Amino acid sequence: MSQHVAEITHRSVSVPGGRIHVAEQGSGPLVLLVHGFPESWYSWRRQLPALAQAGYRVAALDVRGYGRSSKPAAEDSYRMLALVEDNVALVRALGEESAVIIGHDWGSNIAATSALLHPEVFRAVGLLSVPYAPPGGPRPTGIFAQMGGEQEFYVSYFQEPGRAEAEMEPDVRGWLAGFYAALSAETMPGPNAPDPHFVSPGATLRDRFPSGRLPSWLAEDDLEVYAGEFERTGMTGALNRYRNMDRDWKDLADFNGAPIKQPALFIGGSLDASTTWMADAINAYPATLPGLVSSHLLDGCGHWIQQERPEEVNQLLTEWLTALPIE
Repeated sequence: MSQHVAEITHRSVSVPGGRIHVAEQGSGPLVLLVHGFPESWYSWRRQLPALAQAGYRVAALDVRGYGRSSKPAAEDSYRMLALVEDNVALVRALGEESAVIIGHDWGSNIAATSALLHPEVFRAVGLLSVPYAPPGGPRPTGIFAQMGGEQEFYVSYFQEPGRAEAEMEPDVRGWLAGFYAALSAETMPGPNAPDPHFVSPGATLRDRFPSGRLPSWLAEDDLEVYAGEFERTGMTGALNRYRNMDRDWKDLADFNGAPIKQPALFIGGSLDASTTWMADAINAYPATLPGLVSSHLLDGCGHWIQQERPEEVNQLLTEWLTALPIE
């Protein structure tokens, strides 16, 4: 389907948890795009026009705590159940009964949980970079504490209130540039370099970031957009997602081991730690994602998959969306 589409429009809509900012483009069946850390709706800037051109109404949101969306003060306001309810309320606020939901990074987890808890609203789910792993298993903080030996896993580092903020907020732009470069295929540290997902004793995460150049997908103007948002909002709202993982583990206990049955899509990067560390989750898809339509691993691609490889990702998303049953 090809059609002329209007430019991206922005608005904020009221949901029970506050207000959610969305960037919208196109008309047709609703597709909700959910970003990860440390990003914003802007991470989908190359998908909005492509999916709108293909005949969809595309809405990319700022997740609670990010960008122009509400930023509650309480840490537990960022638990997964709250973010799922934001998505459900957003679909209703946009005047729709159902939507396809697609997420990247933390957005993949949020999209997956939204589909798991509300199959009546989310008729299909697309997961980018982070595979689906059903709720359950050991307590998350216990797992992360055991990773890396003397080194500290970045998730544990992020979980202590104020600690990561003290590293990031004095130079948001520089920190983001390094973090984006560290997980991009063309600028990530080599296999013999210290892993940027871990922190040495007494050091900071940034000590392991590459410096000197931005990945080609990230223009200076793009970096300014990201940095400008976090300089305005601070980093706490975004980091609070990591600080709720044990709460999520308790909240979702009734869904331990539960599969997502709706039509699903997975796209990962072969050089992304998310896909290598979670290879067992991908191998378990026949049981955990029985509705999986297709799974793709993009060779030589890093973590920021829809920005590193927009044409390939747009084609895969469009083909998958087009093949979904019409509602």
